[in-house]
Amino acid sequence: MSRDSMSRDSMSTSTAANSIMTPRGGAGTSRKRQWSPRTESTLRVVAPITLGLIVLGMWQLLVTVGGVSDYLLPSPASIVGELVEFWPAVVSATILTGTNALLGLIVGSLLGIVLSAIAARWHIADQMSAPIIAALAVVPIVALAPVLNSMFGADSQFGRQAIAAIASFVPIFINTLRGFRQTRPVHRDLMRAYAANSGQLLRWLTLPTARPFILTGIRIASSLAVISALVAEYFGGPRGGLGSLIATSAASSAYARAWAYVAASIALGLLFYLGTLALERLVLRRVPTGGSS
Repeated sequence: MSRDSMSRDSMSTSTAANSIMTPRGGAGTSRKRQWSPRTESTLRVVAPITLGLIVLGMWQLLVTVGGVSDYLLPSPASIVGELVEFWPAVVSATILTGTNALLGLIVGSLLGIVLSAIAARWHIADQMSAPIIAALAVVPIVALAPVLNSMFGADSQFGRQAIAAIASFVPIFINTLRGFRQTRPVHRDLMRAYAANSGQLLRWLTLPTARPFILTGIRIASSLAVISALVAEYFGGPRGGLGSLIATSAASSAYARAWAYVAASIALGLLFYLGTLALERLVLRRVPTGGSS
């Protein structure tokens, strides 16, 4: 047999093998099912709600059929009953905790943006602030809350607001500083070539470039502000607020009522997160980001 015929036979054999091994409908690549945008939006809303209802149903079934006592795990039905019965107290406590968290988030955001702008502008300020930021990032809120509550008095909400501001400050500062450093030197040089001063650079170049990072920091800090306000309320200070009501209910063995306040705390945290997420999408959709090529 000649060399050419052997080559043709081997080529035909490999072609046949490839045709057998290759699945129909593509060259060995799996097709990913594509959903329409409307279907994806619907699934994004319906899927977590369905999962939550399944979890609640299994929870209720576990307590009812399994005979778990309310001391260990109250049933969802009893928690809903406590929510309905103490609804005015839940609403007023949620408003108080939300106010403390919101004020702390606003103050922490303003301080984080201003101080990160200073750190981005002057290298010595960046070096000086690094150990302070590292220390604030690991401050135990559980230990700090009683100290600030006793410092500012038993009737003042300032200690709780200060704790929420400290917790919000760190992620906003870090994300904003990272955003300020995204400005490209060529864009900065171009602005200076047009005789732009430092204020114009900050307004028209640095801030627009850092805007996505700022909004991400605020979104992360929103949940931390709520958690910190709850922890500060739990460990002393004036009565009122979800944290103190959780502690009072648990101390009096009203565990279903304590879980009702916990559910209100979860709803408050989700409200803060969804609010900042909507703000982020709205701003980024309407305002173009600077510094992009």
